[in-house]
Amino acid sequence: MSAVPQVLVVGQLARDLVLVVDRMPPAGSAADVRCRREMLGGKGANQAVALAQLGARPILLAVAGDDRVGADLLAQARRDGVDVSWVRRRVGADTGLIVEALDAEGGWRYLQHLPDDMLLTEADVREAAEAFAADGVLVQLQQPPPAALAAARLAREAGRLLVLDGAPADDEHRQPLLAAADVLRADDRETELLTGVSADDPDRVRAAAERLLRAGPDLVVLGLGPAGNLFVWDDRRWGRGHLLVPLTEETVVDTTGAGDALTAALTVALLRGDPPPDAARYAVAAAGASVGHPGGRPALGGAAVRKRLADPAPEPGDDRLIGGEA
Repeated sequence: MSAVPQVLVVGQLARDLVLVVDRMPPAGSAADVRCRREMLGGKGANQAVALAQLGARPILLAVAGDDRVGADLLAQARRDGVDVSWVRRRVGADTGLIVEALDAEGGWRYLQHLPDDMLLTEADVREAAEAFAADGVLVQLQQPPPAALAAARLAREAGRLLVLDGAPADDEHRQPLLAAADVLRADDRETELLTGVSADDPDRVRAAAERLLRAGPDLVVLGLGPAGNLFVWDDRRWGRGHLLVPLTEETVVDTTGAGDALTAALTVALLRGDPPPDAARYAVAAAGASVGHPGGRPALGGAAVRKRLADPAPEPGDDRLIGGEA
């Protein structure tokens, strides 16, 4: 692997419009918007930008329309250091749009226009086979299952680190996706979909994570709501263990994009050879650096992540760590 890892992100690109209000108006009334932000967004683009900010070389495989919005978003991605040469442009299609309404308590509501022609197809993925020579591949399971599975198999055939983000959409694709994965990451809602266990029951989630490991991944990361993120691993390089990393102490403005920052940072850390406990803390620190502003665009440059790693690492016996044999 090169000193600066190259990472392919297979996911979504969209225009993000964020509207901040003091409170959501009831039906039939209006509210003043006190902050408006328009930016490059979508999970794929957010993860690609985060990777660039963390020192990697990201490639984005996504879909945009052939409209002016798509052209503007791709230009912004290039300025952010993202290789967009594999982004597919759909003739006659409108680029995806995500409108986020955010209230003063950090409560968000999304209105999305992400039609089917803004999703990747299996053919799109196979036409981009050359891009799978990257050091790592990050696949979002919010894309159609056939496209996600095609990407996972290409990454596996190329021998690249494969990180899956989300929960498989159907039983037919679940087992082959898990079998191909090196890493599986899920947020709180996806944790319940994957495991059938409430995210507020860490012991049962840990047992479910170990079952997921037996299905293929070497490392599973599951969101546990306010308790933090549970990392469970079993691999010849790392041994066996698990670590619950609490959320960083931040003033939360908007949680949008925190999971994308976590996934990007985890990928970078693993590619540079960090063991799971170090990679876990780095990933959660990146998530913490992403919740202090409206919208999902990451802000991980400079000391944003490093300063959140100033707290001492958990030691054996600390409530946050259960190390050794799982």
